[in-house]
Amino acid sequence: MIDAKEVTISDSEWEVMRAIWTLKRVTSHELIGLMDKARGWSESTTKTLLNRLIKKNAVQKIGTGRPFSYAPAVGEQDSMTAAANDLFDHMCAMQAGTTLANVIESRDLSQDDIKNLQQILAQKAKTAPEMVECNCLPKDVKQDCDC
Repeated sequence: MIDAKEVTISDSEWEVMRAIWTLKRVTSHELIGLMDKARGWSESTTKTLLNRLIKKNAVQKIGTGRPFSYAPAVGEQDSMTAAANDLFDHMCAMQAGTTLANVIESRDLSQDDIKNLQQILAQKAKTAPEMVECNCLPKDVKQDCDC
């Protein structure tokens, strides 16, 4: 599998990847039908997105003759983690906790998910700083932000 950190997936490409991850292996005909049903996308839209994902090495074409099959070349969880880390890398470090809390509040979580989060937070609490430093500007630049 390709390192998910090396693949940037657009919003529309995520929709195609979710279908490919779920099915594990799919033909273009099947994918076109699914994307039409799920999103109302035309054949050309789905083919364009699929070809972009192949060029990005997120999807691999399997077979030597038609019909080709397509399978994920990047892991789903790795891709989600890379995308989330990338998003958090673009925001003030002081806002990460509040943002995570807001995300958690807005999502349905299983009992196991909640137990896992509680364990992670209990472990992190042992070494957490009193306050996270702002990372909006270099440390040698005077910061007067409302972070």
